[in-house]
Amino acid sequence: MSFSNVKLILSREIRDQLRDRRTLFMMFVLPLLLYPLLGMSYLQISQFTRERPTSVLVVGARDLDDLPPLVVEGKLSEQRTADADDGRLLRLHFALPETPGNSEEESDQLARARRAVQASQYDAALYFPETFAREMADYRQAIHRWMQHTAPGQRREVPELPHPKIIYTTANERSQIAFFRLSNMLDRWHEEVRQSIWLEGGLPPSTARPPEVEAHDVADPGLQGAALWSKILPVMLLIWALTGAFYPAVDLCAGEKERGTLETLLSAPAQRSEIVLGKLLTIMLFSATTAVLNLLSVGVTGWLIFTRTLGFGSPPPMAALWLALALLPVSALFSALCLALAAFARSSKEGQYYLMPLLLITMPLAVLPMAPGVELNLGNSLIPVTGVVLLLRSLLEGNYWEALQFMPVVVAVTLGACLLAIRWAVDQFNSESVLFRESERLELGVWLRHLIRDRRPTPSVAGAVFCGVVILVIHFLLSATMSPSGGFGGFAKAVIVPQLVAVAAPALLMAIFLTTSPRQTLMLKPPPWLAVPATLLLVIAIHPLIHALRMGVMRLYPLSEEMKKSLAELFPQDVNFWHLVLLAAVLPAVCEELAFRGFILSGLRHLGHRWRAIIYTAVLFGLVHGFLQQQLMACLVGVVIGYVAVQTGSILPCIIFHVLHNTLMLASSQITSELLARRPLLDKLMTANAEFGCVFHWPVVVASGVATLLLLAVFARLPYRKSDEEQLQEAIDLGLSTAGE
Repeated sequence: MSFSNVKLILSREIRDQLRDRRTLFMMFVLPLLLYPLLGMSYLQISQFTRERPTSVLVVGARDLDDLPPLVVEGKLSEQRTADADDGRLLRLHFALPETPGNSEEESDQLARARRAVQASQYDAALYFPETFAREMADYRQAIHRWMQHTAPGQRREVPELPHPKIIYTTANERSQIAFFRLSNMLDRWHEEVRQSIWLEGGLPPSTARPPEVEAHDVADPGLQGAALWSKILPVMLLIWALTGAFYPAVDLCAGEKERGTLETLLSAPAQRSEIVLGKLLTIMLFSATTAVLNLLSVGVTGWLIFTRTLGFGSPPPMAALWLALALLPVSALFSALCLALAAFARSSKEGQYYLMPLLLITMPLAVLPMAPGVELNLGNSLIPVTGVVLLLRSLLEGNYWEALQFMPVVVAVTLGACLLAIRWAVDQFNSESVLFRESERLELGVWLRHLIRDRRPTPSVAGAVFCGVVILVIHFLLSATMSPSGGFGGFAKAVIVPQLVAVAAPALLMAIFLTTSPRQTLMLKPPPWLAVPATLLLVIAIHPLIHALRMGVMRLYPLSEEMKKSLAELFPQDVNFWHLVLLAAVLPAVCEELAFRGFILSGLRHLGHRWRAIIYTAVLFGLVHGFLQQQLMACLVGVVIGYVAVQTGSILPCIIFHVLHNTLMLASSQITSELLARRPLLDKLMTANAEFGCVFHWPVVVASGVATLLLLAVFARLPYRKSDEEQLQEAIDLGLSTAGE
């Protein structure tokens, strides 16, 4: 064997791999970006996984005055809970007091409690028999008799301590959580009751038999274990629908490019949309088939295992129907996404690389509903993929009323996502530059010379995206490592350093080194004379509308107690308002506008679609903010500011808008009833609110929306300079529409 030949082949193959831009990205760039981005996703997901209260029906809890307190002022005694939050998370509901009766009346109470839990009116029920107080008195007497008639050293059966009953259902996860909380609480209460009674008799409590909680599972036989199946089956549906769609899509697009048959297909007498639809239906067929076969295998295997180990039965009888109904839109969504990505890929090898980012986006949305405390509500139903999983979970658990309330929202969001994904796939096939991209071979020296020699006045799309990702990663690392030290100095440091280092510095450095005209890139030119007064009026007019939308977002996705505490610690108390404006309004406005509406928006304008550039920039702008609620509002405001930037061609109106918007939000948070009493005009526009500072009256909000539309119409009349790609795309669209006619 010639090792010199091995060495030559080794060096050849290494050079060949290092010339592949995708390989270099996967090896060197992706690890540096992946985990900070995953950390950002984890911080957002953690807001949905907080502990949520469970409702408990308490029946017959009376005549317990001579026992250690169990319920104090309608709440569980904190002394009985292992965790301080357990008492707060158990919401007690008391039945109307009833007179003691015979066993038939008592069994009727028990039956009604069982039906209430079974119908999901309450998560669990704590049932004290009518004879509980008498049984406890008999237990005391039995202990005293046992003490009197038991000689030292004699072994005798110890009386059993009476205990209430816990009614719950294994078909519902919330009910199981309530059961565990009640069990822990009752164990502690039983222990204290037992110790107090045994100490009265003068004996050590350790000699008594530990009490056992009597639990009643009211789940239907066909729904036992439904809570477990409801977590497994929807996630498996999504995973295998995505996996089953990805590989056929790669073969139907990138594989055809490699085989040289795509050109023949495109030259056939068929429209691009028809080609896309045919490929999409093919991918959907394989996606649905893969999901069905895997679900059948998981269901049978899980049924055999769970029956023997956990005593659970097969999946709920209606599971097949609900999963089949959800499979069509889910497979359509993933098939369209995979088709669009595969159309962009030049080879099958490159297409395989796109599976990871698609999984990174999909998996957190699919796994989020499995976290404890995540429930189906209006806010969660608006999240794509997550809403589908939560809806299926409610249906599989038998909570049909809860599912029916949010089913229209989930269906509308899923269908909207499907239409957008299909539209994206059609656009990919209508773009010749996407279907017939040149080779992606990379010579490092040639690439570096290209960056310096072939610079353009504004950055490329890749440069804009890279700048946005770098800003997100650096901002996340600084925010995670810098903790406010308290006071105004710590707050100033926590604001200034991320803004200058993470936001402004990357954009300015890239504008200097990667473009020939930083001034044009950052839009550092005077705006039209009408832009500045129109911007001032726009930010004032839109403020009530933005404030109302912010309140709606906060109600859809309420802040956790931990987040509220962190925000309260972040902002110093009794700070000068104008100092706060300088740090929280002026500085972020300048730095963020230079980065997002300057460098990033200028680069994304080369996409050829003005609104896409505006929306993508707004999404990056929203992600750089701290928490989900703020990100949503920042994204919405970013769309408006981006439109102003494009229409005026200057960054100055954007900075003005940003500064005034932040200032008005800070001022709104400090509105008090005393201030409104001294300002009668303000009192006609708003009312004070402890949580949001103020609440605008609904006529003001409606007037704000109308005025905003009128002012945006003024900006629409301003002539704006189109990029070369936008002019080319308009010409292509015009040609396609003319050919269609």
